[in-house]
Amino acid sequence: MTNQSNNIINEYHLNRHQADKPQFAIHDLNNYITKHQGLTTKPHIHSYYQIIWFKKGNGKHYVDLKEYEVSENTVFFIAKNQVHYFDNNTCYNGFLLHFNETFLVQKESETDFFLKCNLFNNSYQQPYSYIDKETDSILNQYISQIKREFENVEEFGKEELLRAYLKSFLIQIQRIKKEHAQSQSNIPFVLDEKRLQLLKFINLIDENYTKRISVSSYANSLLITSRTLSDLTHQLLNKTPSQMIQERIILEIQRLLLHSDLNINQIGYRLGFDDPSYFVKYFKKHTKISPSEFRKVIS
Repeated sequence: MTNQSNNIINEYHLNRHQADKPQFAIHDLNNYITKHQGLTTKPHIHSYYQIIWFKKGNGKHYVDLKEYEVSENTVFFIAKNQVHYFDNNTCYNGFLLHFNETFLVQKESETDFFLKCNLFNNSYQQPYSYIDKETDSILNQYISQIKREFENVEEFGKEELLRAYLKSFLIQIQRIKKEHAQSQSNIPFVLDEKRLQLLKFINLIDENYTKRISVSSYANSLLITSRTLSDLTHQLLNKTPSQMIQERIILEIQRLLLHSDLNINQIGYRLGFDDPSYFVKYFKKHTKISPSEFRKVIS
């Protein structure tokens, strides 16, 4: 294989000069970690979604202040703007898939929305999944197809095929997660209207948490009553809508304290707090520690 072909496999972007256009890339995990080791081991964020498939190797991976075990055939799902970083192990083998939201989500596809929100944008689920041998074989076929398509100089239908392979990859993993959830609870997993409404609410929070929108406004956007929304979140998560909004705000504050160079007041202003003292009180009320103390602990 030529060097040019290798470059296409390692880093290929569709319409790469336009950020709002579909973008997709695949990397060898070991090469990526080795090349970017000074950056990958520090807390950082991406403006795109990331699938990290640890095919071989054992260690730790850190996502939003939490430490997770990495073992053979573990797949992590990193959402855009989510803080994560690798440990110092350079002996991992596997693949990295990078893509933006425009590449995955097409129009109003319910499947696309579910994959984006349930696998990546759902802070109430673990950000990883273990892959069994049968699924490993299937996913390897999709990786091979993706590589083959990157090598294909024929442009016709390239984007559609790559999107289909990516979605198929994610659907297979979602099936594994569904089976695991059922085995843990003995309750059949059903993608019903309630689960979709919950995901829509989580997605709305993610898009609007800095705007101080009321619970009733969220409910109106979902075309349901505030009482129905409260019943929904209580039934599926045992949380109130207000708790979920607060948790998203606190999570973003923690992310910015961890990875950004913004000072405390700047973080507060970014998240819609006009009064710096109220911002500090708000954070301390929900975490039992001040922002400055939190930053010292995690630094």
